[in-house]
Amino acid sequence: MNFFKGVIELFSTQKYMFQLLEGLKMTLVISVFAAIIGLFIGVLVAFALITKGNGFSRILRGICKVYITVIRGTPMALQLFIMYYVIFTFRGFPEAVTAIIAFGINSGAYVAENIRGGILSVDIGQTEAGRALGLNSRVTLMKIVVPQAIKNVIPAIGNELIALVKETSIVSMVGMFDLAMAAKIIGSGNNMASYIVPMSVVALFYLAIVYALTFGIKMIERRLRASDKR
Repeated sequence: MNFFKGVIELFSTQKYMFQLLEGLKMTLVISVFAAIIGLFIGVLVAFALITKGNGFSRILRGICKVYITVIRGTPMALQLFIMYYVIFTFRGFPEAVTAIIAFGINSGAYVAENIRGGILSVDIGQTEAGRALGLNSRVTLMKIVVPQAIKNVIPAIGNELIALVKETSIVSMVGMFDLAMAAKIIGSGNNMASYIVPMSVVALFYLAIVYALTFGIKMIERRLRASDKR
């Protein structure tokens, strides 16, 4: 009974709702822009990894492999701390931009591996068929292999986007005001029995975002499957 009373109090208090909406805004801003940066980096790195050649291409592949190994092998919280306390320590530098860059770079490593795996999962016979038709390797990759790979990587990239949204909750560790920080502030210094009410409400916000992403990904998958039947 106290729980439901606390929920009613939270939603009926303008100050608490303002804090929740401000936290939601920050979470969405970081998630959306970090996802865009991560997708951009992931595509570039994935194509660099699958590109054959010597000289510069070989050096670039080596750099990309180191990037993926380091980013995937270290905690996201540590990467955020390095960005926040070591790299972007300029006076007045926007905290949100720091978080977006940190999460974008982290997401890019996972997206790159997803895209690379999706491209390599396409049967080699598709490439051979393209070359047999007289297409060069680049045209074969872009016109035949990549369209099929996209269908394979959509679920994996969707999962990465969901993980990205949930990981943004750690920005509260560096003092940024997101949903997690809003719940912490609301839960302290008021007449609620504990943090359970604001934390539960924030959990529902995250569930709604994840559900919307999941629904959107499934819709894209259905459209792609429908196009295969035509």
